[in-house]
Parts: sequence; structure tokens; C-alpha cells
Amino acid sequence: MPKSPTNLSIWTVTDGKIGMVNQTLGLAEAVALACGGATISEKRVTPKFPWRWIPAMFWPPGVTGINRDSNPLVPPWPDIVISCGRHAVGPTLAVKKHSGGASFIVHVQHPRVPLSKFDLVAAPQHDRLEGQNVIPIIGAMHRITRAKLDSAAASFADTLNHLPRPRIAVLIGGANRSYRMTEAVARRLGQDLARIADKNGAGLMVTASRRTGLDNENLLRAAIGAGNKASNVMFWDNHGPNPYFAYLALADAVIITCDSVNMISEATATGKPVYIVPLEGGDAKFSAFHQMLYDTGIARPFKGELDHWSYEVPDEPKRVATEILRRMEAIKT
Repeated sequence: MPKSPTNLSIWTVTDGKIGMVNQTLGLAEAVALACGGATISEKRVTPKFPWRWIPAMFWPPGVTGINRDSNPLVPPWPDIVISCGRHAVGPTLAVKKHSGGASFIVHVQHPRVPLSKFDLVAAPQHDRLEGQNVIPIIGAMHRITRAKLDSAAASFADTLNHLPRPRIAVLIGGANRSYRMTEAVARRLGQDLARIADKNGAGLMVTASRRTGLDNENLLRAAIGAGNKASNVMFWDNHGPNPYFAYLALADAVIITCDSVNMISEATATGKPVYIVPLEGGDAKFSAFHQMLYDTGIARPFKGELDHWSYEVPDEPKRVATEILRRMEAIKT
């Protein structure tokens, strides 16, 4: 594996949405680990009118859409730029231009501009992109590492270690452009979780998102007895430190709703059995992603029962980081 003779500088460029930030940082941290050290700087762009509302593919040459007062992109130019999201495309291409091509630019996900503009594009397999500078990945980039999981487990040991085993992490999303979290889904999921806890003596570590909806969250809490301070249930109330990584670290299995590629990718990075809960709705790309995980034995549809299996854990950040360094070294030689 190539090593950098000096400390690399890496910029991550996003519009600040947490899903995009985590993907770029996950890849940047993997590069830093692979090359023996790097300085990582987060750049968050906030396009002004009209660029905020116009897809990047229609921006004229030279336009970045950057609010320069709050997010300056100025020399010294970085060795690597890792971008994610449509608002990051223009700024990243501008860095490539102003650096005289010296900055190696990588886009995570489909950039929606000609792929040849980037040195490397790391796109989900379900996007079906092809090209010499495209590296298809399973799911999404993430920040899951064994060190992070071990640290989170230690931090929450006093809070979670009393839960009986098997411990099940239950990660609940909700409505988005493709899916709906309905009362019927919440009620059925709550009943399934209660049955698992009773039949298997399982401990439940549950977290919901804003997209779950308060009514649905209350249905789930009532079904599993979370409101009664049950000794086998930890339902995070969004107060205090977030136990999300600790849930993943301490779980014997993960049950997760189908609506987030990012969260499912993080769950599969643990090597634990992953069950995907269907919601109402869907689209072709989500379905292709889920089916790929089923076909490769990584995940299974959730049908209200527990099983155990193992699989080769995908480490896509490490794989893409290795490819970035290999291509940078090839350019030098």
C-alpha cells in the first residue's frame, strides 16, 4: 500500500448535511489511516441565489456558488478534495482549476456532471455508473471503525451493559421522498420487537429519528414497554450523548428501517446480522441496494424472527482510500 512521504492535506466539501459530512469524513479518515497521517479540514458551502436552486450540471464554467464570506476556499490548495452532494461539485472543480490540477479531486455519489471532470468517483453500485475513474461501492461511505466502536462501547458501558443478551440495536428512520412510516408499520414493528424480547429474552437498544414522527414513536414505546422503564429496553430520548455508535458496538444483531442507505451501510460495517424493515413506498434504487445485500448474504429482510449468520464485512472507505493513494502515486511516476 502506498505511503505518503509527507502529511497530506485533505479538504472535505459538502453543504453541511450530516449524511454527506459523514461520508466525506469517513473517506478522508480512511485515507489518513492508509497513508500514515493527514490534516483534514471541513469546508461547508452555502450557495447563494440562484445557484442554490440550479443543478450543478447547469452552472456555467467558473461558478462555484460559494458564499465566500463564510466558506473561503483559498490557497494553499490541498492534496486531496473529497466532495459529496450537488452543491459541492462547483467548488471542488474550482479548486482543481485554481490549483493547476495539483489537487486530486474525488466525488462521493453521482456528481450529475460528466464523470471525467473528477479524478475519481466513488458511486454506489446501485447507481450503475461506469468509467475508468469510477469505483463502484457497496452502499455509502461511513465513519465506522473498530476503534470508534470500542470507544463508544466503553463510554456507554454503565448505561447499556445491564441489558440482557442477545442485545438488538433497533435503528428507526421514517418518511422521506421514497418511503412512508405509517401507523400500521409502527404498530407491526412494535409487536414484532415485543415478541422478540419475550421469546428470546432480548435486550432492545432503540433510537428513532425526527422522520419517525412522534405518534409512531409513541406507538413503538408503548408496544415494547419503554414508557415503563423496562429493564430490557433502552429507548434513547434525544437527551444527552448520542448512543448510536454504542448501540452498533454492543449489539448482537441490528434491525433497521429500509429508508437510509447511510445507516444501513454503517450497520453492515459492524459484521453483525442486519435485518431490514420494509416501509410503505420505495423506489428502484433502494430496492436494488437492498437486494444486493440480500443476494450477498450481508442482510436479510426482517420478518419478526431472529437468526444468526456471518459475512465478509465490506470496508469500502479503506478500499477507496487505497485506490486514491494508488492513483496519486501513479500520477507522480
